[in-house]
Amino acid sequence: MEEDTTGIDLTPMLDVVFIMLIFFIVTTSFVRESGVDIERPESSEATQRTDTQVLVAITAEGAIWVDGQAVDSDAVGDRVREAVSGSDGNVVIQADRASQTGLLIQTMDRIRQAGIDNVAVAASRGDS
Repeated sequence: MEEDTTGIDLTPMLDVVFIMLIFFIVTTSFVRESGVDIERPESSEATQRTDTQVLVAITAEGAIWVDGQAVDSDAVGDRVREAVSGSDGNVVIQADRASQTGLLIQTMDRIRQAGIDNVAVAASRGDS
């Protein structure tokens, strides 16, 4: 007499789970962060940019970060030029509200001297 084993075949369910996993991985949007906590100033005219390639952060203490790595203020232009792909690179500077304006202007100048003309300063949208 043969013993009949009955069971549930899990193969189709595993196929569906893996397909769903692939779908969620592919459709996830990745948000770029500067790597440090920045308290941005507010502006009622701030607009969102989705074409940012490089984020430069200036902390309240005067430290400069490029894409999550601390950089010397003299080398920020070279580092940004290396990080930008192509000639139409878009750079956004996130300067902390308590940072020095002179450091922001100096950073913008060094980035422009490195050949990148499309530089913006980030602000939080504040409706006054």
